Amino acid sequence: MSVKTKQIVEEIKKVICGKDYTIVMVLAGILSGGHVLMEDVPGVGKTTMALAFSKTMGLDYGRVQFTPDVLPSDITGFSVYDKMSSSMRYQPGSIFHNLFLADELNRASSRTQSALLEAMEERQVTVDGNSYALPKPFVVIATQNPSGASGTSLLPDSQMDRFAIRVSMGYPSVVDEKLMIKNREKGRNPMENVQQIMTLQDILIMQNDVDCTFVSDAVLDYIVALVANTRKHADLDRGASPRATLALTSMAKAYAYLCDRNFVIPSDVQAVFNPVMGHRLILTPEAEVNEKSSDEIAKAIIHSTAVPKV
Repeated sequence: MSVKTKQIVEEIKKVICGKDYTIVMVLAGILSGGHVLMEDVPGVGKTTMALAFSKTMGLDYGRVQFTPDVLPSDITGFSVYDKMSSSMRYQPGSIFHNLFLADELNRASSRTQSALLEAMEERQVTVDGNSYALPKPFVVIATQNPSGASGTSLLPDSQMDRFAIRVSMGYPSVVDEKLMIKNREKGRNPMENVQQIMTLQDILIMQNDVDCTFVSDAVLDYIVALVANTRKHADLDRGASPRATLALTSMAKAYAYLCDRNFVIPSDVQAVFNPVMGHRLILTPEAEVNEKSSDEIAKAIIHSTAVPKV
């Protein structure tokens, strides 16, 4: 890793103990220009991680706690009548931040969830026929409780596909949980020790460097073969979309960049394959009955796909 990316990881570790892989994946997601979905039970640090990233990367931060009564206009904004100018004036919604935290997104109505679709794909919102560009850089970090938890509903497939990656925090180890307690003794708040490492311009430069990372034809063939194998796997009702192919390529570039390389190798693709594909694969009813998981199937696809020599 470069000095700055190492510093970012170290700053995040001040508040998130023992989750190095998840931290690196979220950082890669941001540098790839993608959006991040964190799925896990309440209380494991999803919101804390998002806040720590916003602080150390200098990202303007906005948060909405999603509930069934949150309206689409709360997210995208709305037009109000301005008496001074005798015309309609646009009032921006809560999404106009560099980092938008959609907390417990799957507690909102489908209509409100859909308000994010245009923003996540096109980096703009349209209200009353007028389009408004979102700030650069722009990233959505959404959290959701596991499907079936009280008061939740499934995110639509079109929205799931717009998240570059899905990660889980998981419970901390005994050692890390003890460290978490010690870090908060005597009223200390570890978040107060998190320092800003980057500016918005630094992030835009890094995102451009990631985009310029070289991918050979052999590695591109490997990426396409992996995605194609998701579409014909016996345990999958539906495989990954072309958008997933682009996300996998971008994430592999970001991972290579974090490994201090300006070119992608097959192991970069393998390292990000599960986070990119896990939430996009739809299992057959038979696979669900047999309690198979999308992550297990993704791992099997990696093992069964020929790796190119580069």
